[in-house]
Amino acid sequence: MKWLLTTFIALLVLTALQPWLKRLGIGRLPGDLQFRKNGRDYVLPFISTLVLSLVLMLIASLI
Repeated sequence: MKWLLTTFIALLVLTALQPWLKRLGIGRLPGDLQFRKNGRDYVLPFISTLVLSLVLMLIASLI
């Protein structure tokens, strides 16, 4: 259950920080959804969220 909450929070953070993270290449991995509707861009960074969650989990386990 913790991993689901962690993934959801990471998805929210990535979506909010998308303009800044796009310059770093995060959010453009295969599996990240991007679409435009009514003139607005929507990004759902599913794979980027999983990758960053795994990295943060590895860092937390080392500490």
